[in-house]
Amino acid sequence: MINQLHLAMIELYKGDAKRIQHFCKVHSYAKLIAETENVDEKCLFTIEAAALTHDIGIHFCEEKYGNCNGKLQEKEGPAVAREILESLDYKNVNRILFLIGHHHTYTNVTGMDYQILIEADFLVNFEEENTDTEAIKKVYKNIFKTKTGKEFCRNIFDISP
Repeated sequence: MINQLHLAMIELYKGDAKRIQHFCKVHSYAKLIAETENVDEKCLFTIEAAALTHDIGIHFCEEKYGNCNGKLQEKEGPAVAREILESLDYKNVNRILFLIGHHHTYTNVTGMDYQILIEADFLVNFEEENTDTEAIKKVYKNIFKTKTGKEFCRNIFDISP
């Protein structure tokens, strides 16, 4: 089912290589962090689905608002995701939709799936946005919680805690 969703997302973002590469990288980091942290199969499935779809509202927001900031993505993304998830016969999509609707909210992070999605998205965004070292260190200190996510952040960006 995850592969079907992955292919559907590539089709949805056809011609937008930057965004396709983004969700593919977030998915890869999220899956690796989740497996290394030994989450159960249900949690892994939720993480993978949310990682692939976390920015699904971007095109809709660009068309509707001329802007695709994080808060707009959180507002509009779940409805767009529900359509694609239900078309692929996904059941119990509420947690996936919650994660899409909160992936730019860094307070009251509840659940390993939520934490891992945020960390994976930051790892990719740091590189894509050429984030400076001091900003990475601040996010590392305030946001990263998993042992694996912290290790990746230190190693990828050569920072010390």
